Amino acid sequence: MSHDAHAHDEPHIVPLSIYLAIFGALMIGTALTVWVAVFDLGEYSWLHTPLALLIASAKATLVVVWFMHVKYGSRLVWIFIFAGIAWFLVLIGITVGDYVGRNWEPAPNAWQAAVEAPRSSELG
Repeated sequence: MSHDAHAHDEPHIVPLSIYLAIFGALMIGTALTVWVAVFDLGEYSWLHTPLALLIASAKATLVVVWFMHVKYGSRLVWIFIFAGIAWFLVLIGITVGDYVGRNWEPAPNAWQAAVEAPRSSELG
């Protein structure tokens, strides 16, 4: 076999500057996550969670691609990464579908129902 066939088995030396740049990006992402959590979005406050998930996804991508050396992995590694992401998206879709599809009528508190029950029987 040729030497090129085993080129992916050799360790990849990543310059320290790349690791420091990724570390800086992760720190900026962390600061951005805290800022989004603290910042008042007013009527768009429902955006806190999607924005935090978006930032977390970007940070996770940096960690997986660079620190876990997936960038230098084989196609099989990339297939498993995308399969995991696809499965995660399926589970999120099922969860969102369940959340949106429910009838969210508030149930009365137990003490409130107990107090109101004798009053209605006394009146009738």
